[in-house]
Amino acid sequence: MSFPRYPAYKDSGVEWLGEVPGHWEISQLKHAYSVIGGSTPSSGVPQFWDGDIVWVTPADLSRLKSFKIVSSLRTITDAGLASCGTNLLPVGSIVLSTRAPIGSLGVAGTELCTNQGCKGLVPKSEQCSGFGAYLLAVMGGELNIRGRGTTFLELSSEALCEVKIPLPPEPEQGAIAAFLDRETAKIDALVAEQQDLIALLKEKRQALISHAVTKGLDPDVPMKDSGVAWLGEVPAHWLVTPLKYLASSIKAGPFGSALTKDMYVAAGYRVYGQEQVIPGDFTVGDYYISDGVFDELSQYAVAPGDLLISCVGTFGKIAIVPDDVEPGIINPRLIRLRVRSDVKAGFLCEVLRSQVVFEQFAVLSRGGTMDVINIGTLSNIYVPCPPLEEQQRILSFLAKSLLGIDSLVAEADATIALLQERRTALISAAVTGKIDVRHLAPTPEPA
Repeated sequence: MSFPRYPAYKDSGVEWLGEVPGHWEISQLKHAYSVIGGSTPSSGVPQFWDGDIVWVTPADLSRLKSFKIVSSLRTITDAGLASCGTNLLPVGSIVLSTRAPIGSLGVAGTELCTNQGCKGLVPKSEQCSGFGAYLLAVMGGELNIRGRGTTFLELSSEALCEVKIPLPPEPEQGAIAAFLDRETAKIDALVAEQQDLIALLKEKRQALISHAVTKGLDPDVPMKDSGVAWLGEVPAHWLVTPLKYLASSIKAGPFGSALTKDMYVAAGYRVYGQEQVIPGDFTVGDYYISDGVFDELSQYAVAPGDLLISCVGTFGKIAIVPDDVEPGIINPRLIRLRVRSDVKAGFLCEVLRSQVVFEQFAVLSRGGTMDVINIGTLSNIYVPCPPLEEQQRILSFLAKSLLGIDSLVAEADATIALLQERRTALISAAVTGKIDVRHLAPTPEPA
């Protein structure tokens, strides 16, 4: 759908804005909004916390699915509010994250306050919060370049107040916001449909893999009780065994001071970690060690066909070392599993990625503040193992069967990207006056 332009334009004098409708004003943000900082009550005083006052942080803003803020991860009491000297923001105030990531935002759907990582923008008149929120939502880059700081990027109140923004007449702001509410809701609904489709496809993918690697491809094959509750019956001729008996070696990455970042050099032998394993891409990354350090740590070297398993935080992420891999070693966040000659690395990789094994990881790998797999946990996970020739048949079946599913997922991802790109472009065009949507705004229903 194409949209008309305004009848007359003028130069805004602001580089990122360009031309704006001739009747719009350009003003510093402080002339339209009062900027209110936030604060945090003392964490050591229990009576300051878990009250009835919504207390918004950047984490709350980053998890919003719409602009409206009605709750927060943590709340404070009246005493907590009084202790830190911040003010309650009225309904309709814009709450903006001013610490990295700068630019996340929402509109207060209830009275609330914020921590020091956010600032409240309270309209000074009948200013439309919806228009302001949409405008700031497409100004992330402009806001970020004004951030300062060495430890983390932060946008000061002074810098925020000086940002120049376009200000249509207030009734027009409301019309633009109403138009965008309607049109973005349509786009968001289409995105949600694609996300639901992706979830269903991934569920189907996981079910297909799990069935193939635990039940095989022949529906008429005799079955036996595996002796493992989570696995149930498996083909009678399959082996069910702890993982350690299918590996020629299982090795965790170097521990403690054996490998530290001050050993890294510009070129040499690669150091592989989660940044390669999680995406399954061994071409990324730029950590290297010298020949001498590699010689000392050669017991951690990778070889084509090795399974590398993420063992901290994102447990269960697995990748197979490719044939053309650069020589290198694993870091402490990986476990290297080298399979026996009668086991296909690809088959074992699919087994370890299957839901039945993942459930074991989830139960057995709890540790401190992060989920952790150690060699003892990994070694004793039970896995099914068919004969070598059958492993290959299962791999061939999965390669063919998953191709269609993966193609549909890729198409849905591309559709989502296009929809989100259109959403951003539509908002930007409307709030900067590049299109005239006044006559397209929904007509208010009679009271």
